[in-house]
Amino acid sequence: MSIAIETTNQEPKNAPAIIEIEAKELSGSQAVLEAFIAESVDTIFGYPGGAIMPIYDALYDYNDQLKHILVRHEQGGIHAAQGYARSSGKVGVVFATSGPGATNLVTGLADAMIDSTPLVCVTGQVFAHLLGTDAFQETDVINITTPVTKWNYQITDATEIPSVLAKAFYIAKTGRPGPVLIDITKNAQIQKIDYKGYTKCTHIRSYRPKPIVRKTYVEEAAKLINEAKKPFVLFGQGVILGNAEKEFKAFIEKGGLPAAWTLLGLSALPTDHYLNTGMLGMHGNYGPNVLTNECDVLIAVGMRFDDRVTGRLDKYAKQAKIIHLDIDPAEIDKNVKATVPVWGDCKETLPMLTRLIEAKQHTEWLAKFNEYTKQEEEQVIQDELHPTTGELTMGEVIHQLNELTNGDAIIVTDVGQHQMVACRYARFNETKSNITSGGLGTMGFALPAAIGAKFGAQHRTVVAVIGDGGFQMTLQELGTIMQTELNVKILILNNRFLGMVRQWQQLFNDKRYSFVNIQSPDYIMLAKAYGIEGQSVNDRTLLQSSLKTMLDHDGSYLLEVMVGKENNVFPMVPQGCSVSEIRLK
Repeated sequence: MSIAIETTNQEPKNAPAIIEIEAKELSGSQAVLEAFIAESVDTIFGYPGGAIMPIYDALYDYNDQLKHILVRHEQGGIHAAQGYARSSGKVGVVFATSGPGATNLVTGLADAMIDSTPLVCVTGQVFAHLLGTDAFQETDVINITTPVTKWNYQITDATEIPSVLAKAFYIAKTGRPGPVLIDITKNAQIQKIDYKGYTKCTHIRSYRPKPIVRKTYVEEAAKLINEAKKPFVLFGQGVILGNAEKEFKAFIEKGGLPAAWTLLGLSALPTDHYLNTGMLGMHGNYGPNVLTNECDVLIAVGMRFDDRVTGRLDKYAKQAKIIHLDIDPAEIDKNVKATVPVWGDCKETLPMLTRLIEAKQHTEWLAKFNEYTKQEEEQVIQDELHPTTGELTMGEVIHQLNELTNGDAIIVTDVGQHQMVACRYARFNETKSNITSGGLGTMGFALPAAIGAKFGAQHRTVVAVIGDGGFQMTLQELGTIMQTELNVKILILNNRFLGMVRQWQQLFNDKRYSFVNIQSPDYIMLAKAYGIEGQSVNDRTLLQSSLKTMLDHDGSYLLEVMVGKENNVFPMVPQGCSVSEIRLK
């Protein structure tokens, strides 16, 4: 949720001393860029305009220290910053001008807010004396973005810039991360100040990023786990955001605890780990969903019991005692009542819990997950991953991609059927490898996010897996790839439909396909117009070689795979049903 922050400059007694340096005269715009350098920012995504022009003018002299990526749309800029933050673990940074530039950030802010992605967005604003006059390209960006930011603030006096930006970075990356927006009027960008250096923020009086860990609750949680016959762990992105992958692995291995992941928790634990039972939720795996309603102790780590995970709350894990580990106290008891709440950073609480739990294996309980996995493989997975006739399936494309990447690539997905298929079947060996729009479900996310992900992890292969509908929402970012000569692999799974909506219309609206047929341009010609090589394939015998060509190509490459028009994603928990009512067909 958004937080109210006092902007007092008073520092606590234990704050680091400000290093006194000889004051130098800088503009507010220069002070912004000095703050970025002090915060180790190396990449900025943005789009210039009138109200932010002074900052862009100052940036001209900082080219050797700050890399600026010119996107083709502000929404592309903020999604790119999200991808950068998710692949690098750093704070993503975005520039936009006032008015439409600022409002074009809103979707990305909402996406970052619900998916806990740390961003600092700087928007230009009209001169302070024009505020409230409906001046050209003026919008009230503070009130517009308050619901979708962790904190926002408007600067009208340049002397505030160093301290406010220090707070912005601190708030964005600490506790439960999230997006921060700082709106700077044009006069503040131009204004000259006596700049005495930059001090990173380490404390804000009214902001407590980490709740106090209560040892009693950790002990109670350990007792429940030790007494459990059928314990089950659900883990989310909190494990990745807390850099607690090793601590989490040690916890489940000592307790012999089967574990399943939320959409954003994917890659926190290697896919082939013997305790990894698969994906939770509406299109998750059969066993984790059914056995949620059979376990006796449910341990949630860094996840928020989203409705796509729980299904009907009045039928969700009613037999189980619930242990909920989360850094955000607002998530405890919000959707599912916890028997034992364990507030705190899971990097701190998991080792405390691991020390107190008994070493066990739960062999018979784990075997039940394996039994359900076998059923799912026989009824769903075999036909999806290894078809021998008929049209190409999305699953076999992802399977072949796995064979070639060996689970070492970053896979960025858009939203729809391809997203569920990719997340179900992609293999990951390394954390921060799955980048997708989770809570908001933003179509158009993948292409710009893949651009950002590559800048955030330049040593890794980045593959954007996109549907034909989502690709057309942000395809202009091919221009960003062209100009930066970036090496991003683009895999379009084209079923000539808005596939997920079509699936629902087929299953629940008697095949009344209302406005889900979507035509696409010639993607290969389109890519070539941007200097990007590509090909289209619809022949099973050519699939693997086409994927290999894409991955081996020196530079970006677009591969369009024509898949079945009316293939559905199963298993599926129908809306309004419990997770144990999951359908295999």
